[in-house]
Amino acid sequence: MSRPARASFDLAALRANYAHAKARHGGRAAATLKANAYGHGAVQCARALAGVADAFAVAFVQEALELREAGIEEPILVLEGAFGMGDVELARQHGLWLVVHQEEQLAMLESLRSGPPLQAWLKIDTGMHRAGVAPGQAQALWQRLKACEQVAGITLMTHLASADEPDNPATDRQLAVFEAATQGLPGPRSVANSAGVLCWKGAHRDWARPGIMLYGADPRGTASDVLRPVMQLTSEVFSERWIATGEPLGYGGSFVAERPTRVGLVAMGYADGYPRRAHTGTPVGVDGRLTRIIGRVAMDMLTVDLTDLPESGPGSSVELWGRQVSVNDVAAAAGTIAYELLCNVKRVGRVYL
Repeated sequence: MSRPARASFDLAALRANYAHAKARHGGRAAATLKANAYGHGAVQCARALAGVADAFAVAFVQEALELREAGIEEPILVLEGAFGMGDVELARQHGLWLVVHQEEQLAMLESLRSGPPLQAWLKIDTGMHRAGVAPGQAQALWQRLKACEQVAGITLMTHLASADEPDNPATDRQLAVFEAATQGLPGPRSVANSAGVLCWKGAHRDWARPGIMLYGADPRGTASDVLRPVMQLTSEVFSERWIATGEPLGYGGSFVAERPTRVGLVAMGYADGYPRRAHTGTPVGVDGRLTRIIGRVAMDMLTVDLTDLPESGPGSSVELWGRQVSVNDVAAAAGTIAYELLCNVKRVGRVYL
C-alpha cells in the first residue's frame, strides 16, 4: 500500500469560483495561475478553464511557456513583464501580453522594429510602492508606448495593497491616484485582484485579475458561503497509542497530556507542505469529525487527538484542509496566510476530479 498522503483537486469548483469572480466583477477576468496555480497545477487548472476564462495571468515568461506547450491558446498576461530582450521575443513568438512596470521594459519595446506586435499593460504605482511607474510619469510613458510600432494595444493597470481590509482607506486613496494618473487616456483598465473583486466595487473596471478566490479561499481570511475549496489535503491515521496524564508528546515535549490521551499518528508533515508552525489546537478532520493536532508537526508525520473519537483509529481518513477544515483556519493557527500553505504543497499524490 502506498503512503496515503494526497491532494485532490475539484476542477468543477475551480470553474464555479471563476464564474463567481467574473459575475461579481463584471467585464472580463484573467484567471491568475502563477506559482503553479497557487500549488494546484497550472496546466491542469488552465485546461479546466480553457474556453471559459477570458485570459490567464502568470508571473514570468517561463510559466506562460509551460501553458503554451500544454496547448493553452487563450491570452496569457505576464505580470512581472520582461527580464530581457529574450523574454520580449518569446512573448511575441507565443502571443503573450507583457506588463510594463519600469522604464527599462518600455525601452525594450521601443527597440523593436519588425515582427508580430504585442499587447502591453502599463502598471502604475498608486501606493503599494513595489512595482509600477510613478503616477506623474503615466501620461508620458503611455504616449511612448502608443508610439511603439510593435505595440498593438495598451491596458492601464495598478495593484491594490490593502483591499483585503474593507475598512482601510488606503484603497480609496489608490483608486483616486489611479483615476488622476490615467485621466483622458483611452483603453481598458484593470485594478481588482481577488480582494478588490470581493470588497471594492469601486475597483471594478474592464479586467479583473482573480487569484486566491479561484481556489476557494477568501483573501480576507474568513469563511466564504460562495467560494468552494478546490484543494483537499488528506491522509490517514496509520498508528495509535495512549499516553498517560503528564506525559509529553513529540519533539520538545511541547504537548503534555492533561488526561489519558489517545494519539493518532498521521502520514503528513512539513516536508509535504503542512506548516510546521501549526500548533496544538489546530483543527483537523478525522472521519468527518473535527478534532485537533497535538504536539509539533514533524517532517513526515503529525499527531492528532483521538481521545473523543472512539470509533476512529488506524485507517481513518484525515482532512488537513479542504471541505471541512478551512485552509484559512489552518493558516491562522500557523501564523501565516492561505496563499503560502497552498503554494507549498509537495511530495503528496495528486488527484484531479
